[in-house]
Amino acid sequence: MPAAPRTRRQADKQRRCRELLEAAARLFGTHGYASVALDDIGSEVGVSGQAIYRHFRGKQDLLGTLLLETSAALLDGGRQIRSDCPDPHERMERLIAFHVEFALNSPEIIRVQDQEMPQLVDADRRRVRRMQREYLEIFSETVRQLHPRMTPVELRTRVHGIFGLINSTAHSVTHSYRQLPSPQELAESAPVLQVMARAAVDAPLREG
Repeated sequence: MPAAPRTRRQADKQRRCRELLEAAARLFGTHGYASVALDDIGSEVGVSGQAIYRHFRGKQDLLGTLLLETSAALLDGGRQIRSDCPDPHERMERLIAFHVEFALNSPEIIRVQDQEMPQLVDADRRRVRRMQREYLEIFSETVRQLHPRMTPVELRTRVHGIFGLINSTAHSVTHSYRQLPSPQELAESAPVLQVMARAAVDAPLREG
């Protein structure tokens, strides 16, 4: 049975929620969670800090919603790629491209994920960690299929290296210059990052 159409009020409320989450991501990622007040977030979208309580229980709820939604979106994307690509070579390429696109377009969220997890309530933190582990395991499973003789330590090191390479480089590309990169510059960066990440999967170790 098709879902009932949303009213204009419902659509406006959903849009405002999205605007607040995007503003929170920018501010938390740039200044840190502790340095950002609700008034700062509200002013980004033209409302008072108190108005945020119409949509969220407070700043911690904003952070939890942001990281839960991000983790769920990444996990859903990883699951879909795994389902669509039985061949591990194609799957690895798709997984890397998917994460590169996310990292280049969401550098603030990456920084929030890295630095602000302790600020979450326990239940949200457990849910985020669980989704992150499953997302990581999709990559690990694929690398394991590509290189079945790889030791567990090498596998773990390479998979974490993939994420470190993509996430840190994407953050640097976006924040290390006086002007934010243009969409064209981001588009040019993507294939470079993809090649580098794939090299981290396949580069042979020196013998001896």
